[in-house]
Parts: sequence; C-alpha cells; structure tokens
Amino acid sequence: MSISPFFLELRSSYQSEMDDLTFDSEGRDVLRQRLTQKRKELGFLLQMIELSPEMVAVIFHQGFQFKRPSVLEHLLAQEPEEFPEWESLADAIQLAPWSQDLAQQILKEPLGAWFMTVAAGLEYMYARPNAASTVVHEDEEDPEEDADEGVSDEDVGRNVLDSDADAASGAREREAAGADWMAEQGFDRKD
Repeated sequence: MSISPFFLELRSSYQSEMDDLTFDSEGRDVLRQRLTQKRKELGFLLQMIELSPEMVAVIFHQGFQFKRPSVLEHLLAQEPEEFPEWESLADAIQLAPWSQDLAQQILKEPLGAWFMTVAAGLEYMYARPNAASTVVHEDEEDPEEDADEGVSDEDVGRNVLDSDADAASGAREREAAGADWMAEQGFDRKD
C-alpha cells in the first residue's frame, strides 16, 4: 500500500492525539469520556479543521465502517488536491448512527467534505496499524530494478529514512502550529 506524504505526516500526529486521549495521568483508560467531551466541543473544533485536521478527526474514532478497503487504500495514496469528492465515497464508507449528526454539522462548513475525507483516511490507518506500517513506495517495489539503474539498496534505504525524517519534521511543525493556535485561544500548552 502506498501512502502519500500528506497522510504520512498526519498519521503520527493522529496517533499521538489518540494516545493523549486514551489514558489519564494515573494510567486509567478515559478515552470514551474524553471523546464524548470533544464531540460536545464540535463548534469550537470546527475552527481547526484546516490547520490541525488530525486533532479534530479523533471525534470520529470508531465512527466509520469501511466496506471497500481498496477505495481507502487508493485515497491514502492521494495528495489533498487529488481527493475524491466525499459523496463519491458513500459506497465505501458507512457512518455509525451516532456520528451522522457530527458529519452533517461538519459538511455545512466550507472545508467540511475535505475534512471528512481526511478523517476517514486517518481512522482507516489507525484501525489498520499493520497496513500503515507496511508502506510500499512505488519507486522501491523492486530493489533489483533500482540496482540496474545504478541505485544501490543502501541508497534506497537512505531515501526511505530521509522521507520518514521529512514526514516527522512536517508532523512536528504541524503539531507546533496547532499548539501555538491552541495557546492563542487560551489553552495551556502540553509540555
């Protein structure tokens, strides 16, 4: 499965957000309560769908049923400007009854359909961690073919590490921007 740089960057931030929501300072699982609270704050969260979609997408945790995984895998390979229309994903994604009202509110926003597509992609990767960890980049499928072109296996490995470092750097930048925005809104920083 090939994953675009856009989704690679958001994947680790989404995972971190889910980790932050899952346990309290005493190690108790509080995910359900925290997600319920976050869903009640949808009006506020709508301001963040463009800047930090991964922080808002968690409200749909377990809210999607993926009926056609191949459609989601194709989506994950796309950059934002290539995303299919949200409505075209209706036969591949079914919303849980509790999440339909949230989706309707979000779809009223100018970037609502784009956000729903991103949220579905993030939740699909989160629900299938083994798929996200077995990323295959198109130019790395056949190492022998690369060797024929004068590119060593070591160079291919170095390119993968560089790509991962770039994705991690982008995720850190996006997380820092989200933290700055939250601080501007009056929230304490998580340090």
